[in-house]
Amino acid sequence: MEDQSPQKSWFSRNWGWVVPLGGCLTVIILFFIFLGSVIFGVSELMTGSDPYKEALVKVQQDEYVIEILGEPIETDGIMQGELSFKNNTGKADISIPIKGPDGEARVYLVGTKQNDLWTYTEMYVIISETEEQIDLLGYEKD
Repeated sequence: MEDQSPQKSWFSRNWGWVVPLGGCLTVIILFFIFLGSVIFGVSELMTGSDPYKEALVKVQQDEYVIEILGEPIETDGIMQGELSFKNNTGKADISIPIKGPDGEARVYLVGTKQNDLWTYTEMYVIISETEEQIDLLGYEKD
């Protein structure tokens, strides 16, 4: 006579390794979601900053840079450097990769913020292909 007792479910037979493994995978997935949101938040904070925006406006209005890179000129990667704000003061020392249809370059910017006003001591573009440096401050530079 055969035993007609109901067979245990897959989970009942394998719970001993499924629960720890599932818990570890959940923690790992949550960690990567958290890490991604932190990176996205920092990136969003930096690309929304005044120095970043002002550098891109200067580049997109400079006729010589447009002549070399073509139009439209847009960002081409992740900004690098240091950007800090505290109350009405701040410091920026950043590098922004840019590209146009005819080439690639990097915008370099150094500045300070006092009383909500940014002052730039350096703002220039270095063309990737020729290493040519183009000053974006021109006559505004102190």
